[in-house]
Amino acid sequence: MSRREGPSGEEVERLVAAARSVRPRAYAPYSRFHVGAAVLAEGRIYRGVNVENASYPLSVCAERNAVAAAVAAGRRRIEAVAVVTGEDAPTPPCGGCRQVLHEFGPDVLVVSETLAGRRATWSLTELLPAAFDASSLRGP
Repeated sequence: MSRREGPSGEEVERLVAAARSVRPRAYAPYSRFHVGAAVLAEGRIYRGVNVENASYPLSVCAERNAVAAAVAAGRRRIEAVAVVTGEDAPTPPCGGCRQVLHEFGPDVLVVSETLAGRRATWSLTELLPAAFDASSLRGP
């Protein structure tokens, strides 16, 4: 089986558009930090938004919600994630989201874009260079 090199430019554009389109649905009454995210998982796009809660620790990030949608659909491999925010500079996923993304694709392409169209890209390995993974766990 051949290994896929990564998402095409067209796939990246569709991924960013999906994240941008879902962003207005974010529930962020406390921080007003609305985030739309989309993951490309085994050739399909799954979207998510951040959902806040008055009990702040119970809030969930857009990236993790997009991953959960992909997993619920039976996907187990993520190739790329797009994040769209209203900030002045592109915003990468938080540390917790980086760890969750690593579980399903350690070589994920991360694309972040602002509403004004400023874009940054990273590999997940750049953002999380020494990730905790299954090899970190003790065997039986």
